[in-house]
Amino acid sequence: MTVMSTPSSIAPRILISISDLRFSYGPAGAGVRPILEGFDLEVRESELLSIVGPSGCGKSTLLSIIAGLLRVDAGTVLVDGAERTEPGPDRAMIFQEDAVFPWRTVRANVEYGLQMQGKSRAERHRIADEYLRLVGLVDVWDLFPRQLSGGMRKRVDVARAMAVQPQILLLDEPFAALDVMTKEQLQLDFLGVWAKTQLTAIFVTHDLEEALFLSDRVVVMSRDPARVIRDVAVPFSRPRDRTLRTSQEFQELRGELAEQLRFETGDLEAIEAT
Repeated sequence: MTVMSTPSSIAPRILISISDLRFSYGPAGAGVRPILEGFDLEVRESELLSIVGPSGCGKSTLLSIIAGLLRVDAGTVLVDGAERTEPGPDRAMIFQEDAVFPWRTVRANVEYGLQMQGKSRAERHRIADEYLRLVGLVDVWDLFPRQLSGGMRKRVDVARAMAVQPQILLLDEPFAALDVMTKEQLQLDFLGVWAKTQLTAIFVTHDLEEALFLSDRVVVMSRDPARVIRDVAVPFSRPRDRTLRTSQEFQELRGELAEQLRFETGDLEAIEAT
């Protein structure tokens, strides 16, 4: 039976505050329709937030803006009260495609960001091994990416992003290319690592079940231009296991979000997993 979470009497502080955001892929004033316009969102400290919505609505664009990879036309992105317009060590991003360096071993891949930070060799080894243990790769530290499965390479991506100890982890459909069994196992493994680190994480996905299974909160976006059409506090307690997906409460909430998305967007194929 699914157990509902008990809300804390003290709300976590807002870590990310996005206000009146406007972004378009084209020169300002050139008649280009904006992807994001008047977009507002707040993310709490240590929250795992998922963003779902139809393809092309601006989910990945929003992540890139938070990461400092794209400049906005208007509006502000505040992280811990300070405006962020450039990439920084407080934010790390994991993409759908493997980002491992094929010429570096597993450990050397995880050490890359630490090396850029100027850490000593001994310190790099210590931190890398700590995160390799967290993702279950400590026994293959000396292998190269070509010797790993797709799921194992994705674990390397997760370990490398977390090893630099960012304040915020941004994940752009990181498990989308994996087979179902590997994907479900990595979701469980990711939740285990996140629970130990308590990073603030924003997870973009097309998969409503993935969003509900992982998250504290799910935001549903529409498009033309993007806006938040639903903001749902996920009511299921942690830790979570595979049986949650088959519970009546879980499937009812999934169906409710799918219907909301179809109704608001008028797009019956808006989400792959509906």
